[in-house]
Amino acid sequence: MLPRGGSSMPPPPNPVAYFPPPRVTLPSGLDILRTYSGAFISLEILFGTVVWILVSATHVPLPLLQGWVMFVAVTAWFLSIVFLCVFLFSYANRIAINWNQADFLFHGATFVFYFGAFLLQAATTSLHHFPRNSNSTMQETLLADNEYNISIAASIFAFATAICYGCSTALALRRWKL
Repeated sequence: MLPRGGSSMPPPPNPVAYFPPPRVTLPSGLDILRTYSGAFISLEILFGTVVWILVSATHVPLPLLQGWVMFVAVTAWFLSIVFLCVFLFSYANRIAINWNQADFLFHGATFVFYFGAFLLQAATTSLHHFPRNSNSTMQETLLADNEYNISIAASIFAFATAICYGCSTALALRRWKL
């Protein structure tokens, strides 16, 4: 027999039991900048900025190749800033996901894309001596000497950025599998 005013339905389940707390091993706030991961993320942002500034400083002789390099550089730069801000402003403690896994997936995918962008930028640089227009009587090379130098610098910084993403991936994998 049920008590007066009682219900036969059990109380609603506690939603906190179904959403585990976020798993974060990186510190929040400015302490993130004191870790190796924070240093690599800062270098990714810095070197990534240099890459897209250098690529955009050329006349983009091969829009298909360098367009992809620009897309990867700007997208990775923006997402790295967002990722760093999540930890700087302590949002990682409020969002219930496995941040170690998310860190690994983000940096791993970005490493693959950035390494591909580096290869495309290096391929563009290697085409320096090819003629710009084969029907023209003037022999213009695909990249002028100044653009060639800028393209070399962009290739070097794209490689350095890819290495930073690779190091971040390794650190994230180590944290995730602990």
